[in-house]
Amino acid sequence: MLRLQRKRWKFRAFRKRRELSVVQNRTTTIKPGDILLFCTFRNEDIRLPYFFEYYRNLGVDHFLMVDNGSSDGGSAFAAEQPDVSLWSTQAGYGNSRFGMDWLTYLQLRYAHGHWALTVDVDEFFVYPFCDTRPLAALGDWLDASDVRSFGTMMLDMYPKGPVSQAVYERGMDPLQIADWFDTGNYTISRNKRMRNLWIQGGPRARAFFADNPEKAPALNKVPFVKWSRRYTYVSSTHMILPRGLNLVYDQQGGEKTSGVLLHAKFLNTFGDRAKEEASRGEHYGGAGEYQRYADMPEQEADLWSKWSAQYLNWRQLEGLGLMSKGNWA
Repeated sequence: MLRLQRKRWKFRAFRKRRELSVVQNRTTTIKPGDILLFCTFRNEDIRLPYFFEYYRNLGVDHFLMVDNGSSDGGSAFAAEQPDVSLWSTQAGYGNSRFGMDWLTYLQLRYAHGHWALTVDVDEFFVYPFCDTRPLAALGDWLDASDVRSFGTMMLDMYPKGPVSQAVYERGMDPLQIADWFDTGNYTISRNKRMRNLWIQGGPRARAFFADNPEKAPALNKVPFVKWSRRYTYVSSTHMILPRGLNLVYDQQGGEKTSGVLLHAKFLNTFGDRAKEEASRGEHYGGAGEYQRYADMPEQEADLWSKWSAQYLNWRQLEGLGLMSKGNWA
């Protein structure tokens, strides 16, 4: 059944290619061994400069981006970047499996044999030794270890004080103003069918889903994969097929090397964005999550608590048990 589902998602993605229009295609510059990044965005001009800077510094060689109807100039900025290939679409985000159909097609066509990183514009990949070793080093070590996928926990970042007062300017590192996170308050369950861990909790669970924590957003992701044409994501990057790729945490009580996605959603731009996305209704569950965000008055959106910790580096996160270097020395 899972094989049939995987074929169906791939066929669906192949059909959805008709929704994509080429803005700038530089994929002929992709070389064997290049690290590729895949991303869908909409009206993210304010975030794109630092996003590109962060991932270039990390070692991404080429960005394959899909602009879903931006009106803020972000598409033009992305198209100007020499290491970006850009497609655009006006089609519905929800009807594309929240952008995954478009990215699945691009991965099918361009990512085979490459280490591929799939993230959102507000997500920042952190892995062991990321301050001294580029993504290519991580990929080489995973290749040598015969590991094809790398798991992360998504860690929601927020300011100390009201979110509306964390004023973000274009090109700024968002983690300069949203540099706090929950050290605990996380739950883990197992999805036996897909073999992945399901992680929930953090500030969104306690602030927006306190009445129904089992409906809080999933925090488990598999964003870094040695891609093959046989693969496809199932639900965003939370799950992937074949399901063996979801075994990114050791199942026998030990530790596999893992990382974190620092999720810098909660800035002063958050309130207006939440209202817009709640109105559009293009996200999962009819954008019910965004409706909860939009319903909270801006002056009450203060996620800091006495259990919050200020972010320092990846070693701090490892010490807290939120990621692990495993046996990568």
